[in-house]
Amino acid sequence: MKLNCDMGESFGAWKMGNDSDVITSISMANIACGFHAADPDTMAETIRLANQHAVTLGAHPSYNDKLGFGRRHITHSLPAIAHLMAYQIGALESLCQLHASTLHYVKPHGALYHDMMMDEQIFITIIKTLHQLNRYRTQPLALMVLSRKDNHRYQVIADNYNVTLIFEAFADRTYLASGMLMPRDQPGAVFNTIAAIKQQMRYLLQGKVPTQNGSWLFLAVDSVCVHGDNPQAIQVAKELATLITAANHSCDNGR
Repeated sequence: MKLNCDMGESFGAWKMGNDSDVITSISMANIACGFHAADPDTMAETIRLANQHAVTLGAHPSYNDKLGFGRRHITHSLPAIAHLMAYQIGALESLCQLHASTLHYVKPHGALYHDMMMDEQIFITIIKTLHQLNRYRTQPLALMVLSRKDNHRYQVIADNYNVTLIFEAFADRTYLASGMLMPRDQPGAVFNTIAAIKQQMRYLLQGKVPTQNGSWLFLAVDSVCVHGDNPQAIQVAKELATLITAANHSCDNGR
């Protein structure tokens, strides 16, 4: 299991997150591509940081919504979604090439991520877009998606287009019984204490997570997200990285 974080979400003089400190504890950086946050200089600096700390690079595209930080649902045609994905991935890809780096995966941001998980046609469109882009790449792009209690349908679609899925869970968010995340505008949607986040991480390392109604979801998880804009992000990232390292060490000793 690996730790990922949304990064590079500053824009011009406006600063977001604690990238230079958080990046020392993570394995995967989801880099904003300019539509919900970031600019070319911010993107390039985040790539440099990731290279310095041997962190895997991922694109973090969104709806074109800087005012709403990409968290507003904006109706698009399916071709428009394909185009905004390719546009943003291409921008980050070019900067990666400029800095002798390789892009490995894509994780949609905010409302686009939610819509991908709720609307199968949007999911298929994104898969098809990566399939087309991968035809011209030596390193195929994987897609990071929310792990659900039944990932079979997503896996079948992805397999049909030879796109690898990375199943993700969240250590700092409350889950609904459906397997979706509680909307951010609802009380208790985001954990605000290190103790609560660590407890959720311990559950995830056991392959399960509690839900809002007291039931349990059993999840297959490849990567866990921690948000860098949390006021305690630096400490949270360190604590979660320690838990993951200990769990991986335990697994190795048990073989």
